[in-house]
Amino acid sequence: MTNSQPYTTTDSGNPVSSDEHSLTVGPDGPILLNDNYLIEQMAQFNRERITERQPHAKGGGAFGTFRVTGDVSAYTRAAVFQPGTETEMVARFSTVAGERGSPDTWRDPRGFALKFYTSEGNLDIVGNNTPVFFIRDPMKFQHFIRSQKRLARNNLRDADMQWDFWTLSPESAHQVTWLMGDRGIPKTWRNMNGYSSHTYSWVNASGEQFWVKYHFKTDQGIECLTQSEADQLAGEDGDAHQRDLYEAIERGDYPSWTLKVQIMPFEDAKTYRYNPFDLTKVWPHADYPLIEVGRMTLDRNVTDFHTEMEQAAFQPNNIVPGTGLSPDKMLLARGFSYADAHRARLGVNYQQIPVNRPRVPVHSYSKDGVMRVENVTDPVYAPNSTGGPAADPARAVYSNMYAVDGEMVRQAYTLRADDDDYGQPNTLINEVMDEGQRERLVHNVAGAAAGVRSDEIRERVYQYWKNIDKAIGDRIEAAIKELRGEGESVKGGGRFD
Repeated sequence: MTNSQPYTTTDSGNPVSSDEHSLTVGPDGPILLNDNYLIEQMAQFNRERITERQPHAKGGGAFGTFRVTGDVSAYTRAAVFQPGTETEMVARFSTVAGERGSPDTWRDPRGFALKFYTSEGNLDIVGNNTPVFFIRDPMKFQHFIRSQKRLARNNLRDADMQWDFWTLSPESAHQVTWLMGDRGIPKTWRNMNGYSSHTYSWVNASGEQFWVKYHFKTDQGIECLTQSEADQLAGEDGDAHQRDLYEAIERGDYPSWTLKVQIMPFEDAKTYRYNPFDLTKVWPHADYPLIEVGRMTLDRNVTDFHTEMEQAAFQPNNIVPGTGLSPDKMLLARGFSYADAHRARLGVNYQQIPVNRPRVPVHSYSKDGVMRVENVTDPVYAPNSTGGPAADPARAVYSNMYAVDGEMVRQAYTLRADDDDYGQPNTLINEVMDEGQRERLVHNVAGAAAGVRSDEIRERVYQYWKNIDKAIGDRIEAAIKELRGEGESVKGGGRFD
């Protein structure tokens, strides 16, 4: 070994005598239990795989910088969004339904999770590559995810349960139309947009509050794969998207996204024609145009995927002064569920892992627990009279100031003038898509639903699309019947793989 070459140690830093041979009684004898290094290596190996994420298990990302190029100080006092500010960040992209070993090119929404290490603590924006989602109430989230995963009896994905859930949940129509369209399979992570999807809130230095949606527009341009291209790539390189991002950054071709926001004045939300907190709806840009905020650029790959990416924990309740949540039911539930998922998967002290650790001092009354590595000092309770941290409302200024009243109920949002489940997907089909895109939509839906075995569910599939658009629904019905009438062996998972 050269003087510059590091020597092997135990996890405690003790030098080891061999990388190759266990300690035995003579060269032919049994292994000794006091070979501490061997025991450590075997025990650590048995525990080196942490539980994978429930949704969004397959993914990757990189580190970078966010730089403010616009001026939105009239809408938020958040330091991260002030003119000229530069903030280090980390991004993770993922599929929703697939497991860690699944192909990157399955037809599936892509997660778009960002963590900004701001001067006021961590700000996380956790969204997807689509501006809407399948459901609007968190009671259905667990059921939705299970319907897209695997059957209990055979561990196979199943077209019946996917379409059974969707057709019994008409609010899914907008997202399913996105999913089955061209943007259902991005060419690369670099060639897709990211959206907060949810409505968040901002508050400015004067205390005025606004509602906001985040749009991260790819500077590389939108590019997508057809179903056949994605199927071929899944067989050739299941890690195509992860490989593409890593290699682009390695060669200095740093991808970037321009952050733009839609701003809604606080009072507009009370009378807007759509419920602005309904996750299945978009705000038309004609009503609330995009305003440029800044640009994020990814320019550093991870050096240890497990430590810096698999243990990265994003949660929408990481908000900084000048930002906040909204009455969006899904968002409020995610504020709990994401942090709780991290506690279950990584341990209660997951925010002390370096990739999750804020770049500002932490003065918290949290203490003890598994993997606690930061010292706790007395006092360990509040209020106290011995000089412990004290809350400062003036410093916090979170924009969660909205008033509600009424009986305790279990029901959907109150309908507005233009609220329905099929109007916006109809607009997407007829006013955004061209005929080529509509033809591919029909092809994608037919491929995904031809494997539905239940006649009753298949009839619901036809009606689901006819509710969105009669002409498209008729074309989809004809295409599915043609596929099934050809005698092909159609997999139970359809083409939603």
